[in-house]
Amino acid sequence: MNRLEGRVAIVTGSGRGLGRAIAKRFAAEGCAIGVASLTPENVQSTVDEINEAGGKAICVPCDVTNLNLMPEVVKAVADEFGTIDILVNNAMEFSSVVGTVNELTKAQVERQMVGGPLAALTFMQACYPYLARRGGRVINMTSSAGVMGAPGLAAYAMAKEAMRALSRTAAREWGNKGITINCICPIAATDSFSQAKDAEELTAVVETALGRVGSPEEDIAPVALFLARACSH
Repeated sequence: MNRLEGRVAIVTGSGRGLGRAIAKRFAAEGCAIGVASLTPENVQSTVDEINEAGGKAICVPCDVTNLNLMPEVVKAVADEFGTIDILVNNAMEFSSVVGTVNELTKAQVERQMVGGPLAALTFMQACYPYLARRGGRVINMTSSAGVMGAPGLAAYAMAKEAMRALSRTAAREWGNKGITINCICPIAATDSFSQAKDAEELTAVVETALGRVGSPEEDIAPVALFLARACSH
């Protein structure tokens, strides 16, 4: 339906899972996509699928724990497509840091904080000049794990709640530029979720009317589209 025709988005963590579903949905609506993710082959796979379907996408491999890379990613996408209208901060993994509060190490918490709120902040700052000119949109993927205090995910939950706080503050500070900033807080059926220790236990504590975790394609990507489509230009 081309609801994002003429827009340009960066979607982090779009080599698989939620990010891939969002990137493909945006592209199907006419949005040019900077596909940013850690694994080059996954990035290329997403780009190939988008381009083969008639969309526009480029590869920008990026490790979100390396904060020096974010400005380079933003520049690459802006150089290719002319601007940036939408930023989706999605990249982050939690399967390697599943454990109780007593088991957590400082290094595990620091890694989640760098790859979560600090990476989101750095991307937001790098995109701001473009977003401010065009009434842009920021969508930060947080998590219901932080909202409900999911057992065994303390470091991940801490980082995701920090992203929610960042989003609330930035929304107030950037609103006068026509920029909206929203969070989506899902628990979704992704590879990282299914590979996590105690995934069945985590699923059991998710109370939803449907009795299941979310589908990236059917449940989460449409919400991201709703939040992205109201670009003011």
